[in-house]
Amino acid sequence: MNVPVLNRSEQKRSQILQAAKELFCEQGFPNTSMDEVAKLAGVSKQTVYSHFGCKDDLFVASIESKCLVHGVNQDLLSDPSSPEASLALFAKHFGEVITSPEAVTVFKACVSQSDTHPEISELFYNAGPKHILGLLADYLSKVSAMGKYEFKQPHHCAVRLCLMVFGEVRMRLDLGLNVDDLQSERNAYVQDTVEMFLKAYKVS
Repeated sequence: MNVPVLNRSEQKRSQILQAAKELFCEQGFPNTSMDEVAKLAGVSKQTVYSHFGCKDDLFVASIESKCLVHGVNQDLLSDPSSPEASLALFAKHFGEVITSPEAVTVFKACVSQSDTHPEISELFYNAGPKHILGLLADYLSKVSAMGKYEFKQPHHCAVRLCLMVFGEVRMRLDLGLNVDDLQSERNAYVQDTVEMFLKAYKVS
């Protein structure tokens, strides 16, 4: 498979995003400056601002890029005629995102700082959970139009599927507990979850 070659601007953007994700995870949003991001990325502060207008924009972009890296995007949910395969792939990639160390770290940071910096939680929610729920709800609406399944309240259905995919693994990770004993059954759990979800909404 050919790996796309990034031009200089795209390469710098990628470096900035990687640096931002590392710093946001290690130090939290309030303690991370654009100067530090520029230094770690090996670019000028002006370059950081030329790609991302402010720290809020950079934070949102870093969250969105995390989803894209794991394949959670609109392309994944593009074919309403095959929800069985599409939702299985969605659940797999979404499950990888939410159980990644970075996602858990950023989520914990948002919760711990929600009293003093509620705007960070809102940025995180809008860029991550809300965005993904929107993509999934739109897809479920299109699947309903095909007639095989009926999702009367697509948003609520999207929430149900996502929370089921969280499972015991994410609950433990949020509490800082070990999940090694659950990993061998994780893929089967996610697949069973999708099958159960679709069965509940299949038109009889």
